[in-house]
Amino acid sequence: MATKSQHSAEYQPLLALLRALRKEAELTQRDLGERLDKPQSWIHNCEVGNRRVDVSEFVAWATACGAEPPVAFARFLSASAPAKPSRKTRGKRG
Repeated sequence: MATKSQHSAEYQPLLALLRALRKEAELTQRDLGERLDKPQSWIHNCEVGNRRVDVSEFVAWATACGAEPPVAFARFLSASAPAKPSRKTRGKRG
């Protein structure tokens, strides 16, 4: 059976960010659910990867947590960026 995309390694930084945004705003899952007009279980399922979050939901989530969506998205990009390979030092060219 194929792995659902929200369970892939590439999606994990988003799950961590969703939870971090909520915790930084000092909100419980219930508090955030009320701000988004969603049940607490919906928040939980998003944070653990049982439910995939689309872009408009991400924007609403970040906003409800008091974060600027572009700044929050930049955090996701930096957290999910692949490590750059180190360059070996080469001798001087003559």
